[in-house]
Amino acid sequence: MNLNSIRLVTFDVTGTLLKLRTAPAQQYGEIGAMYGVVADDYVLSRNFKEQWRRMNLEHPNFGLKTGLGWENWWKTVVRETFKSSKFRFDESKLEKIACHLLEMYKTTACWQHAYGVPGILTYIRSKKIVMGVVSNFDPRLEAILMNTKLKHYFEFTINSYEAGVEKPDKKIFDLAMERARLLNLKPDECLHIGDRPVLDYHGAKNSGWNAFLVTDRDNKDLKEKHSEVDLAHCFGSAYQMHVNLLKKSGDKLPTPEQELN
Repeated sequence: MNLNSIRLVTFDVTGTLLKLRTAPAQQYGEIGAMYGVVADDYVLSRNFKEQWRRMNLEHPNFGLKTGLGWENWWKTVVRETFKSSKFRFDESKLEKIACHLLEMYKTTACWQHAYGVPGILTYIRSKKIVMGVVSNFDPRLEAILMNTKLKHYFEFTINSYEAGVEKPDKKIFDLAMERARLLNLKPDECLHIGDRPVLDYHGAKNSGWNAFLVTDRDNKDLKEKHSEVDLAHCFGSAYQMHVNLLKKSGDKLPTPEQELN
């Protein structure tokens, strides 16, 4: 597939455009220590995963419809991640830790570009294709994209909290088509790029869009669990995707060093 027939490209964020510099448990542990709250990283990692799953089940889309709200959603995750370690912690310290982490996760202290991202964004923009972001995220998304120097590539950004709907729901992809403001835009002229088979690939395909998957999962495992995924549209990184698109278009291939600039 090349981009000749594509008028709109949207990207997921976590795992696609950006990746975390360190695991959340390590970040939690480091900030906790700053406030005199010490906990084992292994325990924090286990607790964080448990709280993430629980909160997504009990309060989906960052607590939007249950009335919890995204800030309290994250504060609850932080507090319970520490409290589940069974050590006694001062509640006021946990509140300070949570507020600190909420702000820090807007910055490059936590986020960095996934490999090859500036190169693929520059290439798609050179084709005069409209680009946007569609992500299951809270309202900090715009600040994160600004701080990581990616926001200028995109004509619009959609986070699931403000949109009121999450991927893989077709409504969020329909909203992206509206935000693109392209005359007579059709679903088969749209491409979504993400790292989650269900949320990104299937969500886009079920909306009539084209889809690319950025994943380091084994092809055999991927095909067994998601048989509808076209492995020709799966790439280990944005750089690999860029190389594939350039080969199909006949354009000059970039070097890995150029991709990092």
